[in-house]
Amino acid sequence: MRLPNRKPGKYTFPTFDPNITDEQLQLLQRKLNHIKQISLPQAIKDTQRYGEHGDYSENAEYQIAKGHLRGLLRTIDELHYQINHAVIIQPPTDVGAVHIGHTVTVASNGQTTQFKILGSTEAKPAAGIISYQSPVGAALLGHQLNDIVTVQLGHRQVQYTILKID
Repeated sequence: MRLPNRKPGKYTFPTFDPNITDEQLQLLQRKLNHIKQISLPQAIKDTQRYGEHGDYSENAEYQIAKGHLRGLLRTIDELHYQINHAVIIQPPTDVGAVHIGHTVTVASNGQTTQFKILGSTEAKPAAGIISYQSPVGAALLGHQLNDIVTVQLGHRQVQYTILKID
């Protein structure tokens, strides 16, 4: 018997990029502790309290509370998975070539830009933090000072000259 191929949807487990900094790992652990110690007990109490109001099938408050509890349990599972599978990005000491964790200063069209290359869970392009999986991040990895890197961005090509690796 062949199982049906289903589109990923609301109840599928998302995939996470395991590469995170130590600060991000600590943030995830604090968030997990907060949910376990404060949010989860309150959600359990609410579900029990609303469940005492009678028929479950017509009790909208109970259904909402149960959905909230289910969401918290899913978040706990996801946080446990992320924490247990985390690969810590160590601050690189070798500045000979671009690696994950480096801050790279590049020049393009007379403008200089700084990119910090981290994992996709911490990427904030507006703040200059890009993923090593992004087109620019992937193109810069492995290159050295004064290398010219060409990146295909949409319908145009952009050339970056690596000025500094920190």
